[in-house]
Amino acid sequence: MKSLWNDKDAKKIGDDDLGLRVYTSRLLGAEPSLVLHGGGNTSVKSGHRNIYGEEDEVLYVKGSGWDLATIEKPGFAPVRLDELRRMAELRELDDTTMVKLQRAAMTDPYAPNPSVEAILHAIIPYKFVDHTHADAVVTLTNTPRGKKIIKEIYGDTVLVVPYVMPGFILARTIYEMTDGMDWSSIDGIILWSHGVFTFADDARRSYEQMIRLVSKAEDYLKAHGKTEKAKAGRPKVDLNQLARIRKAACVYRERPVLVQVDQSPDQVRFADRPDLRKISQRGPLTPDHIIRTKRVPVIVGADPQAAFDKYAVDYRDYFNEFGNAGLSCLDRAPRWGVWPGVGTLAFGTSLKENGIITDIKRHTVAAITVAEELGGWRALGPKDLFDIEYWELEQAKLKKAGAPPPFQGRVVLVTGAASGIGKACVDAFAARGAAVAAVDINPKVHSLFDQPAVLPVITDVTEEGAVKKAVEQTVATFGGLDIVVSNAGIFPAGERLAEMNAKTWEKSLAVNLTSHQLLIKHAAEFLPYGINPNIVIIASKNVPAPGPGAGAYSVPKAGLTQLGRVAALELAGAGVRVNMLHPNAVFDTSIWTEDVLEKRAASYGLTVEEYKKSNLLQTEITSHDVADLVVAVAGPAFAKTTGAQIPVDGGNERVI
Repeated sequence: MKSLWNDKDAKKIGDDDLGLRVYTSRLLGAEPSLVLHGGGNTSVKSGHRNIYGEEDEVLYVKGSGWDLATIEKPGFAPVRLDELRRMAELRELDDTTMVKLQRAAMTDPYAPNPSVEAILHAIIPYKFVDHTHADAVVTLTNTPRGKKIIKEIYGDTVLVVPYVMPGFILARTIYEMTDGMDWSSIDGIILWSHGVFTFADDARRSYEQMIRLVSKAEDYLKAHGKTEKAKAGRPKVDLNQLARIRKAACVYRERPVLVQVDQSPDQVRFADRPDLRKISQRGPLTPDHIIRTKRVPVIVGADPQAAFDKYAVDYRDYFNEFGNAGLSCLDRAPRWGVWPGVGTLAFGTSLKENGIITDIKRHTVAAITVAEELGGWRALGPKDLFDIEYWELEQAKLKKAGAPPPFQGRVVLVTGAASGIGKACVDAFAARGAAVAAVDINPKVHSLFDQPAVLPVITDVTEEGAVKKAVEQTVATFGGLDIVVSNAGIFPAGERLAEMNAKTWEKSLAVNLTSHQLLIKHAAEFLPYGINPNIVIIASKNVPAPGPGAGAYSVPKAGLTQLGRVAALELAGAGVRVNMLHPNAVFDTSIWTEDVLEKRAASYGLTVEEYKKSNLLQTEITSHDVADLVVAVAGPAFAKTTGAQIPVDGGNERVI
């Protein structure tokens, strides 16, 4: 590990105490192997002039909810230093009271809550204090020979602190251990299974001291580790089994989840280990990860539900052993898993959560692998981990998240997604938290949806192989499939039956009817494993009320409606709903060109504006209106409805 300090960059943020604190905090945060997803904390002691003109000594410490990689000055909570030092002198202090006292000692009531390590930062007698959860150091402490190795690497230049609960207990422990100690005799503090502290009166020295200490641990691991060659190619993923795994994963989480398969070489090697069932069940890299990943992963076998059932039983036993009457058991669902022979899995309710879980498990797998080469992986015991998982201060972080969006964790596939109703549906589902596959033949679908929750898929829906591939790509990316919006369509130029061009007829049948049959055929393999699975078919008002000159459009749409009715009958036994919507005169779609619009209006003897509002409510129907109804039909309000045909037309007297 190398120092990233740059004088010019440091001056850009500011050469004041807090500016330098922001700069070096970001340097630490830029290295995932030091701090991962909110881990670690930093502080600086500085003067603060209060409203009375008096000078207070203040500890600016990282605030709760801020990430070191992106922290700004407002991310540091200002706490009166003398108050924090007085707290350290107390023999006992419960967590709730500690948080209240720290909050009361702040000079800015609108700043975030101070880190739970604020008292510890306060008693370290240096201006700048850095704390990381360095992978290399934590890996070494999670081995049977950890104490000897740490001594071999650092000698007497670091203070080694046995594991104790973070917060006041840790601060008080170090307060007692360092009573009368010459702080200049050590370069840092190593907390067992909890990382490293460094400190100095200069921001750069404190930061670079962290880099030096961690680099020594990395050098040791490099010198004593082994390099394994990756296998050629990736194991094949059974997508049907993946969908079954996802369904099982949702049961004990009690909400939809997305599943991310990780087949990077080290994850595949880990999943192939003969001792997998032993080493994977010993605990996380550091206790801070437990609220993200739970204590251990699930190992998925041939029967996914059985694996998750066993995990839930084991978790209940874990809770019963270490819990008490004042606690409520959290959900019993794993956050990550190992699929022997395939790779590892992340189970998150959103792509963001999956990304966090994936990062943490990759670091964990790397640490386990190295630790096994050094004599064995030995994480903290289950009692210590339980105390962190059910620590009220950690649980408070989770409660701040609030209610999830209504479709979070759901997987949606929309065809005809590059414009009109299809695009509006993609936007509507994504805005409500869903992961969406946006399928269209138009390459611009990639530029339309530049957001992680949307997977653009360029597909010709009239080709069966392409449709099958699009469905499989959706399942492979998100873990399953819940909702299909079968929307792809074209609106041919008006031709009466007697003059119908054969190509016009055949193309309309291929796009407006056959493509939907192909989509249903291949989606039906995965939908039975979905969460409240359903298909919403975009048909047309022309089904109940056809018009002259639109036979090439009306007939396939009528066939599509009949296809949906048959699908509702055939798929009901698997719990899959199928409903049809009949929009009319949705003019902000690509099929309504100016030429088509003018011809249709003229055929009814109306102006274009009159034609747009030629319904009983005299209102214009937009693609967003249709999308809102699609979302409603796909949601819980229609959970008991299948085979329905619902108009979206402002009221059409010919239909009514």
